[in-house]
Amino acid sequence: MSSWTIQDLHVVQTRQPVATGDDTFFVVARAGEEAGWYGPVGERVARYVNDVLAPETMGALVTDHTRLLDDLRAATRGQPSEVASWAVGTVDCAVWDLHGRLAECAVAGLLTTAAPQTLVPAYASWLTQDLSSVNSPNVLTGVMADGWSFTKWGLRRDPADPSGEAAARMAQAVERCSRALGAPLAVDAVGTWTPAVAVAFAQTVDPACLRWLEDPLPRHDADTYELLAASPLPLAVGERAHCDEDPAGLIQYIRPSALTLDVVGCGGLTRAAQIVPVAATHGVPVYPHGRSLLPALHLAAAYPDAVPAVEYRLRWEPGRQRLYEVPLRPESGRLRLPDTPGLGTTPRSTACPAPH
Repeated sequence: MSSWTIQDLHVVQTRQPVATGDDTFFVVARAGEEAGWYGPVGERVARYVNDVLAPETMGALVTDHTRLLDDLRAATRGQPSEVASWAVGTVDCAVWDLHGRLAECAVAGLLTTAAPQTLVPAYASWLTQDLSSVNSPNVLTGVMADGWSFTKWGLRRDPADPSGEAAARMAQAVERCSRALGAPLAVDAVGTWTPAVAVAFAQTVDPACLRWLEDPLPRHDADTYELLAASPLPLAVGERAHCDEDPAGLIQYIRPSALTLDVVGCGGLTRAAQIVPVAATHGVPVYPHGRSLLPALHLAAAYPDAVPAVEYRLRWEPGRQRLYEVPLRPESGRLRLPDTPGLGTTPRSTACPAPH
């Protein structure tokens, strides 16, 4: 068997201490004397990789990412889309890491014929800090002082609030915080709003205070998003896009100001690299979701004109980075592309293979 064909793919668990509920599983793909990694991911994704996708990778050519993606997507037909899509993306990214190691090259260098960007702009998000409950502007200005491109905050709806009152209170919070910061804010509703709240907010808020409103609704409701897209309200969507979703359709009917794609959740780097030119054709910049930071960093380094910045999650990312052999550390609001071959996702330590 060639040293460039996959000989084994399985899941292992980190031995590093983690907080309750944190992801702990890594996928490892082997070819020749090299191993490629991706993680951490949750147990449901890990089991799906072991039970459904691992057999599909045996003998696959490491460099033929498009064919492997097609085979993985075919294996997931009829399966729950979110877990299946994350599993596909996890395997895809592990194989990209393996490809980079075999080629002795950073993955960003494999994605582009130009020299990849070495320092990638980032924006900071702190979604557990909800704008409606921010009592001191020092919280906002303290984060922005670290040099981030911009910041993103939570803006969840209180289920006890009537629609009109909730929209007015949240609009006031956005405007108050934007004035305190002296810059527009991105806000993430985390799918907690109703259509009535979203429409009322669009009619109330000063759009100049917003970089974007992200995922106000729990689903991509075409009728409501059509109303919102007709307003001056800047929208961001894409985090929940899966590997079989048509991004052009999502872009055309929502007409977002930003596509917040999750590089692993959408099906992996191979799928993300297919989506970026589609978004660029429609004039929509891609700001990758921070849960998949390392592959997002390589995507942004390879396509800096189409991917202006990546998300750095202040609340969760430092803990995830402690699981890696070489953790990323922000540098004045930017992230440095790892200078080692692959993605930079080698775990610090792992234990026995995960259970099937």
